[in-house]
Amino acid sequence: MKRIPKHIGVIPDGNRRWAKQNGLKKEDGYAHGLTPGLRLLKAAQSYGVQELTFYGFTVDNCKRPKEQVLAFSEACVKAAELIAQENTELFVLGNTDSSCFPAGLLPFAERRRPAAYTGDKLRVNLLTDYGWEWDMKNGWASREIPRIDLVIRWGGMCRLSGFLPIQTVYADFYIVKELWPDFQEQQFEDALQWYQKQDVTLGG
Repeated sequence: MKRIPKHIGVIPDGNRRWAKQNGLKKEDGYAHGLTPGLRLLKAAQSYGVQELTFYGFTVDNCKRPKEQVLAFSEACVKAAELIAQENTELFVLGNTDSSCFPAGLLPFAERRRPAAYTGDKLRVNLLTDYGWEWDMKNGWASREIPRIDLVIRWGGMCRLSGFLPIQTVYADFYIVKELWPDFQEQQFEDALQWYQKQDVTLGG
């Protein structure tokens, strides 16, 4: 492929629906999204993507039943541990003052981002207890995260759900109808193939 997006946003939706379809409790679906995340990360590395941003969970997600909040919080901590074992630079962004923010992610939230991409490691951002209003009220806390070229959302829904509104201002948006735990590398490759055909004018 000639045109690889430098920065890809990932909205891994459909964990609860997947669990229900497979006879599980809704909260059991989140753990099944861990392996897909690692497989996507490795696929992105193989294509030379410079940066990935995963939507972990939002401020609004914390309104769900406590067993679900605990499940997706634990899944995000485990995801961070898995990502950190790869050739990556991991940064976590979210409301660290919230009772919903997992304590296990604080070390990643306190890291400072290098001013520029160094070229040797994939940058990975994990949005945890993130909300666009929180972002805005905190002087755009996400301001160091660069513009996103392509957003891929699993689960068939055609909305951003508050995902980094500043960074996605010119992003192309690709929808995968399959639920996130049913991730296949071909879905990611299809998104990249689709991206080849998009006309990038940036308003010009």
